[in-house]
Amino acid sequence: MTLELRNVSKRFPGVLAVDNVSFSAPSGEITGYLGPNGSGKSTTMKMIAGLIGIGSGEILFDGEPIRRDLIAHKQRMGYVPEEPHLYAHLSGLEYLIMVAQLRGLPAKRTAERIDGLLRLLALHSDRHSPISAYSKGMRQKILLAGALLHDPDLLLLDEPFSGLDVSTALVLRSLVQELATRGKVILFSSHELETVERVSSRVVILHRGKVVADDSIEHLRVLRSASSLEDVFSQLAVEQDTAAVSREIANLIRQ
Repeated sequence: MTLELRNVSKRFPGVLAVDNVSFSAPSGEITGYLGPNGSGKSTTMKMIAGLIGIGSGEILFDGEPIRRDLIAHKQRMGYVPEEPHLYAHLSGLEYLIMVAQLRGLPAKRTAERIDGLLRLLALHSDRHSPISAYSKGMRQKILLAGALLHDPDLLLLDEPFSGLDVSTALVLRSLVQELATRGKVILFSSHELETVERVSSRVVILHRGKVVADDSIEHLRVLRSASSLEDVFSQLAVEQDTAAVSREIANLIRQ
């Protein structure tokens, strides 16, 4: 299985958010998807998830254009969005039951899976509490559980570590690696470059809507004479001199 983008573009009024983007994410590995704020990462994720239309170009999964049958595509996909949009009046348990029902999953087997996920993600004791009372990290874990509930073939993770405590972040990092070894297609976007470097074998870097790198992290480091993925990212996608800006800020507040 492979997720493939072919010359995908998306324009909003006055803004070309995604500009002729092409890359592929094969099964069995974690593809990091990186870029500064406003580079088009989340817009791309939403197009892959079928939440917004493709402007031009084509997105294929397992060889089939996703817009040929979006419902079938979504049945094979799990998505953790950057912003957690949840029904705050529901409890965590009620939310996961609703997700299971919307997906048409068998009730008994799914109830066992929900109970297991709540226990393993340390949410079981809060399963009857309303999501409005959950911390940001707890909401993130509910989103993750909902995305995994139907054992998807494609997993889209947009800033999945946002708000997670250290222990859960370590579990998630190990989990995405385990899922990749089991043949899932995983597209993983995060600002935490050290985490991306630890879990991803390959990265796609966007800058102003365009792909500026698509290669293994190791090869990019050699090509850019860089010691880390952060150095590679700074060379390709950060326009300002961060050290100079830092000095100016420090000087300004000292005046």
